[in-house]
Amino acid sequence: MEPFSHLDDLGHPRMVDVGGKERTAREALAEGVVLLPQTIRDALFSGTTDKGDVMKVAEVAGIMAAKKASELIPLCHNISLDKVEIHCELLPKENRIKITCNAASKGVTGVEMEALTGVMAAALTVYDMCKGIDKGMVIQNVRLLHKIGGKSGDYRVSEEEHE
Repeated sequence: MEPFSHLDDLGHPRMVDVGGKERTAREALAEGVVLLPQTIRDALFSGTTDKGDVMKVAEVAGIMAAKKASELIPLCHNISLDKVEIHCELLPKENRIKITCNAASKGVTGVEMEALTGVMAAALTVYDMCKGIDKGMVIQNVRLLHKIGGKSGDYRVSEEEHE
């Protein structure tokens, strides 16, 4: 079994040394969903929320959070992002919002944490902006869908896991 790379030989936490690694293209796509009570679904669908365009604000929040992932996650490297795209899609028939975040960088470490952080911040922003209507929202299934680049190679969720 491989040892955890974020622990030294004595078990103390450390930030992994990536100083000697070569810069390569890295990309990650993450997703999550917010399950909505009918009251919130109806308000979002009709555009009658008091706090403005919930989906657009959530997208901006996700982008901002992806840029700050290293400030939120203790051993995450501070990296320069080349791209962050967040999409919040209201699926009214399913009473949910699907959130995706795509992050990319040419760097020495991956962008999975940035993509996942973007999704979570967008989902939390939806919750924050809609909690005055109904607090019964559920954030679920936040996960990495795929990533490219790096020592560990490419990763993609299988079709069975994707649905």
